[in-house]
Amino acid sequence: MSTTEQRVAVVTGAARGIGAATAVRLAAEGRAVAVIDLDEAACKDTVEKITAAGGRAIAVGADVSDEAQVQAAIARVAEELGAPTILVNNAGVLRDNLLFKMSVSDWDTVLNVHLRGSFLVTKAIQKHMVDAGFGRIVNLSSSSALGNRGQANYSAAKAGLQGFTKTLAIELGKFGITANAVAPGFIATDMTAATAERVGMGFDEFKAAAATQIPVARVGEPDDIANAIAFFTGEAAGFVSGQVLYVAGGPLD
Repeated sequence: MSTTEQRVAVVTGAARGIGAATAVRLAAEGRAVAVIDLDEAACKDTVEKITAAGGRAIAVGADVSDEAQVQAAIARVAEELGAPTILVNNAGVLRDNLLFKMSVSDWDTVLNVHLRGSFLVTKAIQKHMVDAGFGRIVNLSSSSALGNRGQANYSAAKAGLQGFTKTLAIELGKFGITANAVAPGFIATDMTAATAERVGMGFDEFKAAAATQIPVARVGEPDDIANAIAFFTGEAAGFVSGQVLYVAGGPLD
């Protein structure tokens, strides 16, 4: 690749939260960014933030758990922005409940979005990376991969993504492709706000309580995760692969 050619990044679940912060950060690093989310219209703010700063971005609507929609989305990205060689699998949902109250639908929805979705998008993009002899894959895991009450589905999915990441690193390394995972701790997003509501707490109270358990004495912000992702997607990170980085304000067991 010539030094003048712009890398194209795909960020799923990028309408808000960690995904939006990551898309903006990668654009600031000089990447063209495809902002993918279930609702294309919801991606507008992220795209506008990027283009207002002089970057290139498009909004793409797709259900990452739907194979046909994923293939169409990646084909559109390749046509409109160029062949994607950076992928951040961030799309995710919560369907929390204790095991005995968790429905099969709630299990399937979470596993489909996080695991099946990451598989489908990675499979659709990897051929572009192989052709380019360069690729950066970052999967969003979570501290919940270590186990978390009320999240049997989410914990299983986030732990599964760690195994997926390590296998991708082994299979794709010889093509110049790295695969790593970022596992956030408590990050202030719409998703954690929904958790606070579920347990009957105000979000500020919920964040304050969480901060007392975090060594750096604050909860994380989306930019904290975007910073870690930006490192893994960089040109200089080519010898770092198959790793899981917990970004949680302190050590986790």
